[in-house]
Amino acid sequence: MARLAAASLAGTAIEFYDFFVYGTAAALVLGPLFFPTFSPLAGTLAAFGTFAVGFISRPLGSVIFGHIGDRYGRRPVLFASLLLTGIATVAVGCVPTYGSIGVAAPVLLLMLRFLQGLGLGGEWGGAVLLTAEHAPANRRGLWTSFPQIGPPVGFLLANGVVLALSASLTDAQFAAWGWRVPFWVAGVLAAAGLLLRTSLAETPQFKQLAETDKRATVPLAEVVRDHWRLVLLTAGALAVGYAVFYAVTTWSLSYATEQLGVGRTVMLACIMGAVAISGVVTPFAAMLGDHYGRRPLCLLGCAAAALWMFPMVALLQTAEPLLMFLGFVGALLSFITMFAVIAAYLPELYEPRVRCTGAAVGYNLGGVVGGALTPIVATAVAHGDGPPWGVAVYLTAIALLSLGCFALLPETRPAPRPVAEAAAA
Repeated sequence: MARLAAASLAGTAIEFYDFFVYGTAAALVLGPLFFPTFSPLAGTLAAFGTFAVGFISRPLGSVIFGHIGDRYGRRPVLFASLLLTGIATVAVGCVPTYGSIGVAAPVLLLMLRFLQGLGLGGEWGGAVLLTAEHAPANRRGLWTSFPQIGPPVGFLLANGVVLALSASLTDAQFAAWGWRVPFWVAGVLAAAGLLLRTSLAETPQFKQLAETDKRATVPLAEVVRDHWRLVLLTAGALAVGYAVFYAVTTWSLSYATEQLGVGRTVMLACIMGAVAISGVVTPFAAMLGDHYGRRPLCLLGCAAAALWMFPMVALLQTAEPLLMFLGFVGALLSFITMFAVIAAYLPELYEPRVRCTGAAVGYNLGGVVGGALTPIVATAVAHGDGPPWGVAVYLTAIALLSLGCFALLPETRPAPRPVAEAAAA
């Protein structure tokens, strides 16, 4: 289990490094470089629009790779998704800017971001099921929390590289070529991840399905026909986690550097410190999920998010590093209270024959609702002289929506309930 968990963590860390480095670049430099004819606000919105495309393609990736995972095994998904995301990310670092090739530049950026999301949409389901289907039931939350540590690690890697470049280069150097370096680093990381995954074994549950020929013929059709309500509820439930995370890591970076005059290095340090704390807390929250259940942790996280969004915005508006850091820590602790147990919770809601598709589609649809829209909406409502209370209202509303969805989902610990019973609940 330790080896499997380590491989899952490494893979998701690399995949999310690729995904997050784009978000950081979108917040800092992509607007002026790829949309120079737009106003500063419109350029930022356009850059976040290309950022959102990655979320929109993630559900499609979960359908494609989910089909592979349910029909041919979880293991092939881990290789194909990592390879696709790695190639697309390296290519982003090679795209000429608008000044060199005109409108073709943002078009290429859009296409590569779409491919990034496609690969990431498959990664989560494969990595989570690799650990979930090997783990003992009484420790499933703990072991599946390791893939969930991958996103914080990937974020820290991505922003650590950006922070080092930001601190060592002038603004002109960073805009000219420095922003490309983190994308090129993705190629080295992807190669290391593929090497690490070569020795992984297929999961026992899929082997049993294959031996008894009980695999789903068209997994998506079964999910839509039999579990559509479950998919919609999980998507709505997970929306707040994405919204909070990207409000902290992407929107606040853009808002503070552009509107409040906070230095890029200071903001990256504040955000990275908060993300690091959330990563450390993840396995401990997952162990609470093994002891008390998945649903209570999710309800608690949603409630905490709903209560903390206004204080977070108030602390951000001070532009004081310590206060901003405290605001971010509170927000990300509410986020990780939910997402630490999600990797165990979602697979337990679906029967094995459609698990890769169902869990991944629900997870990535939540990303469209919460992750794709949040930087765009927050940027649009945050302009002006006063505190961006509209952002707090938006995030609180999403938290309440997710709270209602979690309230309608069943508990799955200690033993998964039959999927028919879960869907009818």
